Amino acid sequence: MDESVLFFFEGHQEALTLYEKFEERVLSEISGVRIRVQKTQISFSNRYMFACVSFAKLRKAKERPAAYIVVTFGLDHREDSPRIDVATEAYPGRWTHHVMISELSEIDEELMGWVREAGVFSSRK
Repeated sequence: MDESVLFFFEGHQEALTLYEKFEERVLSEISGVRIRVQKTQISFSNRYMFACVSFAKLRKAKERPAAYIVVTFGLDHREDSPRIDVATEAYPGRWTHHVMISELSEIDEELMGWVREAGVFSSRK
């Protein structure tokens, strides 16, 4: 595990296993991925950034699980799903989606399908 990732999860250690599984799946399912750890997010990119992990506060404190990560990804369309907490059109033809993950089982084929699609969309820009 990269030291910068461990530093990013300082104070959120209980969410580290969620990130580890997500990172493992991204790296095994999308080729040419670069990971960049920043102060507020961990970005995944190929040609451009297509997804990131953060601790964005998408819900009120009482509605947030104790341990969670937020997976954000960009698509060329709005994806409608009850799993998506927020979807915004950042600019025409670019939709940003935020999904709160609190269980390993939520890093499933549906989520990874969106992330793979975001990787393809990003590489076409």
